[in-house]
Amino acid sequence: MMKTKAAVLTEMGRPFPYAESTPLRVEEITLAGPGESEVLVELAAAGLCHSDLSVIDGSRPRVMPMVLGHEASGVVREVGTAVKDLVPGDHVIFSFVPVCGACSYCLQGRAALCEPGAKAIVAGTLLSGARHFSDPGSAINHHLGVSAFSELTFVARESLVKIDKSLPLDIAALFGCAVLTGVGAVLNTAKVEAEDSVAVFGLGGVGLSMVIGASYAKAFPIIAVDRLDDKLELARQVGATHTVNASEVDAVEAVKQITSGGADHVFEGVGSEQVLIQSYQATRRGGTTITAGLPHPEKMFTIPAFSLVAEERTVKGSYMGSCLPSRDIPTYIEMHLKGMLPIERLRTHTIKLDEINVGFDRLAEGKAVRQVIEF
Repeated sequence: MMKTKAAVLTEMGRPFPYAESTPLRVEEITLAGPGESEVLVELAAAGLCHSDLSVIDGSRPRVMPMVLGHEASGVVREVGTAVKDLVPGDHVIFSFVPVCGACSYCLQGRAALCEPGAKAIVAGTLLSGARHFSDPGSAINHHLGVSAFSELTFVARESLVKIDKSLPLDIAALFGCAVLTGVGAVLNTAKVEAEDSVAVFGLGGVGLSMVIGASYAKAFPIIAVDRLDDKLELARQVGATHTVNASEVDAVEAVKQITSGGADHVFEGVGSEQVLIQSYQATRRGGTTITAGLPHPEKMFTIPAFSLVAEERTVKGSYMGSCLPSRDIPTYIEMHLKGMLPIERLRTHTIKLDEINVGFDRLAEGKAVRQVIEF
């Protein structure tokens, strides 16, 4: 048994602002383990992501109570007896889908759809079914097999990717979700090629990573759409050739005008069914609309069914960037180290764990891209 300081969500749906309602309680809790195939990691850095915010506001229901957080990096401190390829001192990035490596989806290379991983996520456990966090008298659930908003966490070996120590851990954390999801959606899901036209609706960490991925792929034009000028300026810095402020003009018509009828690939990174409809409308005949956002499960996406056939349209979902973390995270890191992916531009704020509720206020107001907790 050991103690760790962690941010625990006990109730979803508390009102904004979170600095006042304090949905995340930062406290000392108990941590027990690891199991034979599990690893104790000391957190170095963790990003605040809209997926976390969706649990806080109740639009992404999870079992309570729960230690939140899924985009992170850290240092291995202890390994279970069955773990032979990691040792204390190794630097790691977390994968927010535990990948069993043996189910039908994993064998097809579709790690994001891992069936045992999905079951563990719903149950709030690790792949083994274990829960290692507790308060006096009650267990605390794990978030996406990671629970990164804690000084220490136990995870399944399958939830970790070993990385080279030359990459600073505060930057490494961003590869676990924003980069994996955004760059992966462009390169894996859409398979964007040089001179393909691209539009990205929503410029959070994932959306800006999509812009970065499109720039790497040499797409043209690359149109970034948002309602905030500072995010549009950041998009220009990381590769957007055109920007559209959706609060000032009709974004769909603007994209159509720039592309003479619609973009080849239009990406939605907001998690809004209404923005997804706009993204579909901004896609050219024969083009592809890709969504990596997660709206509330009850929201419906409605489009003219006729257009799917008559215009040979494609709509694709992209979860975890259709990535295999053990393959793609090292690849994207290598690309970054060669100057091809300016991931460091995504971080707009550095905070401490005790400031986490204020951080989620900032995220909810659109005033941040990626805030990184440094432990």
